Amino acid sequence: MSGKGPDEVIIDAEGLILGRMASQVAKRLLNGEKIVIVNAEKAIISGKRLSILREKYDFLQIGHFRKGPFHPRRPDTIVKRVIRGMLPRKKPRGKEAIKRLRVYIGVPKDYEGKKMEKIPEANGRDLRGPHIEVSELARNIGWKEIKG
Repeated sequence: MSGKGPDEVIIDAEGLILGRMASQVAKRLLNGEKIVIVNAEKAIISGKRLSILREKYDFLQIGHFRKGPFHPRRPDTIVKRVIRGMLPRKKPRGKEAIKRLRVYIGVPKDYEGKKMEKIPEANGRDLRGPHIEVSELARNIGWKEIKG
């Protein structure tokens, strides 16, 4: 968990639209910034709850439980996978960019009290239609939240 430096950017994902946040983060990672995302479970996905869940269930049917492809079920890995999908991950530039990203559920003790940034372009406050949080999606596809 150590390795935090002054050049790290901490982004609070609470209330941010997942796709818009991910595209901004991917762009910044490719520019060489180190990014830490906290409160990943509180990012939101726009759309009707049932259609989002149905689409995810259908996608989970692809693959074999032993051989893969393996699908993320925890909120932090869901967010990281969305960002990874926006990077050229098979090229050296993209591999290095993924290494500069860290995603956490909640706020780790190392980052409490630090200055956190919001991405104004991804603000979900102006969202008029239905939406769900990443934590709700994760719970519905098999994430067992451990409290304590």
